[in-house]
Amino acid sequence: MKTSTIHTFLQKESSAGILLIFITILALIAQNSGFSEAYNSFLHTHVEIRFGNLQIAKPLILWVNDGLMAIFFFLIGLEVKREVIEGHLSSLNQVALPGIAAIGGMFVPALVFIAFNQGDSFAMKGWAIPTATDIAFALGVLSLLGNKVPVSLKIFLLALAIIDDLGAIIIIALFYTTELSTVSIMFASVALSILFILNRMKVASKAAYILVGIVLWVSVLKSGVHATLAGVALAFMIPLNSRDSEGKAFSMSKQMEHGLHYWVAFLILPLFAFVNAGVNLKGISLQEMFTPVPMGIMLGLFIGKQVGVFGFSWVAIKLGLAKLPAGSSWKQLYGVSILTGIGFTMSLFVDTLAYNDTQIYHYADKLAILLGSFLSGIAAYLLLRYSK
Repeated sequence: MKTSTIHTFLQKESSAGILLIFITILALIAQNSGFSEAYNSFLHTHVEIRFGNLQIAKPLILWVNDGLMAIFFFLIGLEVKREVIEGHLSSLNQVALPGIAAIGGMFVPALVFIAFNQGDSFAMKGWAIPTATDIAFALGVLSLLGNKVPVSLKIFLLALAIIDDLGAIIIIALFYTTELSTVSIMFASVALSILFILNRMKVASKAAYILVGIVLWVSVLKSGVHATLAGVALAFMIPLNSRDSEGKAFSMSKQMEHGLHYWVAFLILPLFAFVNAGVNLKGISLQEMFTPVPMGIMLGLFIGKQVGVFGFSWVAIKLGLAKLPAGSSWKQLYGVSILTGIGFTMSLFVDTLAYNDTQIYHYADKLAILLGSFLSGIAAYLLLRYSK
């Protein structure tokens, strides 16, 4: 990836992160003011699509979480594929430090959560909540620091977050799948096979991939596997290099990625934040925030993430498996490690999968995500702001 492209990407993500902060505040105000009834009515607006005997009927919040977030995961899939083939994850030297750091950033927070909740089978469903990193929010904080953080560390954070997202995809596929429908899985398999054939035949029609992709999404939605995984599967089938009808080379994958960035950054993620971050603060007591699930989430994000990312990075560098990012110091690396504790949208998403939005914890679990992310952002900003 060219340096100018990296700067453009970082600028988009940074702007999106700042927007997410305002949208979160707006959602909190809407839920905890005289607008709460209108806000909740909006979330549960019934939306139905029917085609013959095929019917998809869900409240608006689930259309966002199952539908629009599939587009978000489609974009993640495109980014992962590009980075692995020709980007910052294409060689062992490039992937070593962010890869090892990402493993630590998933492993240690999960251990923190498990330490608080072992023995409670229902609570343990949330073990993956503090393992996520919200790249938009994290880069939003970095954007406030200007040139105080070297570009090499921003690229490290970007690569780490991409690997983190890949880990989240694997976790969702393995641990957040409900009862499976054999018929729907068969339809999904056929759609995936057609996509594979289109890829191997070097078909250069975006419409063909999108139409089969929609069939794949509906099939996965009905199968019991989480629908967002259809977005990732579709992304992996989009050709990175193609030729149009005139024989000119172009990258369908990069074109789609570029075209979707603004929609995801400035519509899909803000809408997801608005419908999921509206925590009802009236029903949460201080005592509830000190129960195992909120504590496991909050400390998993704020303590587990920084210990996992920095600890694994330190070991990797000391053992000669990786190098400290160019032009950066240990203090700056530690600051960025704290920044990975901003879980926000990804953590909220995993929370909805883990507890099926039952509100059994009276929003304390979601508030813990917001607090853990907020503490991580503030602590990282202060450390990076005054570090050399």
